[in-house]
Amino acid sequence: MKSERAFDFLFNQLERQPRHDCLCEKSGNRWRILSTQATVDRVNGLSRGLLGLGLQRGDHVAIAADNCVEWVCLDLALQQIGAISVPLYPTCTPEDARYILKHAEVKLAFAGSLPLWRKMAEALDGCCPLYAFVDLPDTPGMEALLHIGAGVPEQALANCRDQVGSDDVFTIIYTSGTTGRAKGVMLSHRNVVSTVESVTEHTGLPFGRCRALSFLPLSHIFERAGVLYYLNTATAVYFSTVEGLSSALAEIRPHTFSAVPRVLERVYDKLIAKAATLSPLRRRIYRWALALAEDFQPGADRGIGYALKFALAKKLVFSKWHAAMGGELAWVNVGSAALQPRLARLFWAAGIVVSEGYGMTEASPVISANPFNAQRVRIGTVGIAMPGVEIAFAEDGEILARGPNIMVGYYKDPEQTADVLRDGWLHTGDIGVIEDGYLRITDRKKEMFKTSNGKYIAPQRIENKLKESAFIDQVMIVGDGQRCPGALIVPLFEKLREWCLEQNIAYSCDREMALHPRIVELIDREIRRFNAHFGHWEHVRKFALLPEPWCVERGELAPTLKLRRKVITQHCHHVIEGMFAAN
Repeated sequence: MKSERAFDFLFNQLERQPRHDCLCEKSGNRWRILSTQATVDRVNGLSRGLLGLGLQRGDHVAIAADNCVEWVCLDLALQQIGAISVPLYPTCTPEDARYILKHAEVKLAFAGSLPLWRKMAEALDGCCPLYAFVDLPDTPGMEALLHIGAGVPEQALANCRDQVGSDDVFTIIYTSGTTGRAKGVMLSHRNVVSTVESVTEHTGLPFGRCRALSFLPLSHIFERAGVLYYLNTATAVYFSTVEGLSSALAEIRPHTFSAVPRVLERVYDKLIAKAATLSPLRRRIYRWALALAEDFQPGADRGIGYALKFALAKKLVFSKWHAAMGGELAWVNVGSAALQPRLARLFWAAGIVVSEGYGMTEASPVISANPFNAQRVRIGTVGIAMPGVEIAFAEDGEILARGPNIMVGYYKDPEQTADVLRDGWLHTGDIGVIEDGYLRITDRKKEMFKTSNGKYIAPQRIENKLKESAFIDQVMIVGDGQRCPGALIVPLFEKLREWCLEQNIAYSCDREMALHPRIVELIDREIRRFNAHFGHWEHVRKFALLPEPWCVERGELAPTLKLRRKVITQHCHHVIEGMFAAN
């Protein structure tokens, strides 16, 4: 059956291959498991409840919640009555929430927890009804909505469903605002359906035989489209959190999930930390296997000698890594930021396909992705154009994209829409090149700056290279108007602890070790090693080590974990001044 609207994927699963575990979430120590039929029944009940509240086609409804079954059911319920969802990141500030709710003119809002209910209540200030996913005193919840829906005829819902077309807007997603005030991206059913179908064709996920873990925010289109993709492939969806990832992997034993690079970096950190717990002999074997994994090339024939070494490493170490991730994990989609190539190689060595892709909210979101194939993957690139998507370049190297996945426009912002959508092409703001058919991102157009010598610096290009170092966790290149670029660096402290153990250096705490002369010298050697890949005017000659990672809570990272450069620059103002003042 052909899907024309996003909610069609659920109903098609019911017709083609219903599951006993369509949507699942942990509640205390037990799993709440909804079959496909139960999911359909709940979605229809919520839709009737929304109609009973007087919600009409085109009305805007806000959702602020962590990933859960109710998030997806409510989203689908809104879709099939023609209402438009406005998701908010659970981590958004009250100020940001107030702006979005007012700008979007929401008629109804939902909160997933008591803290989020309080935040939403403050931001809404009584301008519209506020419901909760959980039981709260004097607050209507989902069961109340279902009770209201019981009095609404099924035919009323069927009439609404029939009126929803593929070109109707089904959601307005406010971008994370790394460069300024958030903009409301309007996406139609056609946009997201085209993405789901192209991803399904591109990945070839086995139909009806897999379990997926969902932990990235559903408020972003990356995970939201991912869940629709799972519905389309009859894949069971189990909701978790990033913090509960380790236990979820062991308990659910998923076959696939989507991730941002930071998630894989955390897995790597744990693998590094594991070495310190081993006996000297096992530690040497472990480090040898780790070095082999970081140099792994999928599909490459490197001779019988390498094959024998790899087989031994797989038996002794790699198989245990795979078992620690549930033992059945086979495919991981990665996006939102650049993935360190050594991490991709490590997962491939462990028998897990990692497909790095590229996209943006305005493209629903996927523009390109690497094939799920060892012979065709190109680590270090973001893959080939998705089926039905065209890629071109402006004269200055800006990446342009065209296809059915490209947004309708920005809500109440025709000027910005006209600026970004020209002649049918989405101007992404990213700079890139095509190499043998594979797209490589080289920088962000608006993030380039000039040194005092008049030379342009593309920071992402340098940052991505420096992050290939096993000792560097996060990095941001600075130096607008300075003689040379400098780097703010957050070391990978787990790796440094291991290195200090090898070097017989007493490790005190992260803050003190960021100032330790031997560690400063180590990072300096790493920087000079990578400087060789760039022109002399791009060489990083100044750097400062920071004692703790940047995070979403302090506003230094967007909810998608991209750097908020203005915020980091403000927070590190004195560090940057001191760095460039030093001789």
